[in-house]
Amino acid sequence: MHSAFSGFRRSAGAARLAAAATVSGLVAAGALSGAGRAAADETPQTPGGATATINGLKTYGEAVIHEDGGDQRVAAGLFEMSVDGGGALQTYCVDLHNPTQRDARYQETSWSGTSLGANKDAGKIRWILQNSYPQVNDLAALAHRAGAGTLTEQDAAAGTQVAIWRYSDHVKVDAVDPQAEKLADYLQKSARDLGEPRASLTLDPPAVSGRPGDLLGPVTVHTNAAGVTVSPPADAATSGVKITDSTGKAINSAKDGSRLYFDIPEDASAGPAHTFGSAGSAAQLTVQASTTVPVGRALASDSRSQTQILAGSSESTVSATATATWAPEGAIPAVSARKNCAKSGVDIIAANKGDEPFSFELTGVEHTIPAGAVRTVTIPLQEDQAYDFTITGPHGFSRRFTGVLDCRTQGAITTQTTQAHNEPGPATVGGSAAPDTDLAATGGSAITPLIAGVAIGFVVIGGAVLILHRKREQPDS
Repeated sequence: MHSAFSGFRRSAGAARLAAAATVSGLVAAGALSGAGRAAADETPQTPGGATATINGLKTYGEAVIHEDGGDQRVAAGLFEMSVDGGGALQTYCVDLHNPTQRDARYQETSWSGTSLGANKDAGKIRWILQNSYPQVNDLAALAHRAGAGTLTEQDAAAGTQVAIWRYSDHVKVDAVDPQAEKLADYLQKSARDLGEPRASLTLDPPAVSGRPGDLLGPVTVHTNAAGVTVSPPADAATSGVKITDSTGKAINSAKDGSRLYFDIPEDASAGPAHTFGSAGSAAQLTVQASTTVPVGRALASDSRSQTQILAGSSESTVSATATATWAPEGAIPAVSARKNCAKSGVDIIAANKGDEPFSFELTGVEHTIPAGAVRTVTIPLQEDQAYDFTITGPHGFSRRFTGVLDCRTQGAITTQTTQAHNEPGPATVGGSAAPDTDLAATGGSAITPLIAGVAIGFVVIGGAVLILHRKREQPDS
């Protein structure tokens, strides 16, 4: 068994690592950066890794979805994505009933932030990905194992997508081509549970805090790359903030398991570039690498474009950030956020390394984090609900979080078309569309419209019941 990634561009890893340190869209979830600004920073929940733009459905065949309202014929196969900073991905859909928006931006994420987190068959989907096209590019051998005679790339992609849909969406679906259907049946029956793959690159935790004059951290690097470059704060030359190891030695590279620290000068809070009231200051580090994204990683979009799962990756640029805040006295907050599909909401993780309680207001309710403690506030949301809320506190602290909760595969396949001005209509199966047409539609469906230029209005969350969980208590470090 060996993998193919034909036709996908590769560029030198060195060139990618020389790219700008901060890649658009690759900010750590909720990290406190410039917390004293009058306007709250908007922070999507992105844990790091690859950020990419979907290009469309590229290698596909046909399938039939059997539903109560009748049968619908759809396109089924591989999508392609372009990675920010260089690289390309191949993906399958795991969210049949939601539309795919043209040029939607996706972020690598954990299963827990998608419908896969609550799907007992998610591990079987990963097995299918590991044991079918494009990871297995010997189509003759794959066809022999499946008893499928011969398979084209289009048949292999369609059969693989059909098998995935049977586990991701638990729908009745068949491939139109008999050989593709035999492959789908073989994959479905053979699938075994596999664990969730590791992220390509994350930093844990994404936000730390402490006193000036101390080493703040550690922030641990988790990556499948051989090494990562470490970029210090943009104004490190004037602020004096350094990124170091545990001994205080400045570093500019790291590897999986490395523990990074912010070395904050004792007089750092006095610098005008960092001062924000009496609460203290903030700085951010970025790590970047060139690596392949692990097969089975989920990719989600806050625009509600259908969730995807990674089937193949070229060498691609991945990035993650972490932020430190400090103050000479009082409360010293560090805040991050993540989607929690198991609890149908968003977790806000608030830590306080100060010697006084840290209080913040969220949707009209005040919460207090004792000195040295870490607490998690879970905000329950409805499926598909857009959220837009701001955490505020003393000394001008303000942090904004936005996004859409998209945790389930549900609903019926839509056949209504929504198009932006000057956008062509979707291609139709059996029509004149070439195999490489940029077709981006629901479930890879050629009859289901792509959604372009749809703006999701943010829902004001009021009167929500906030579930406060005590996660752990930490003493001052």
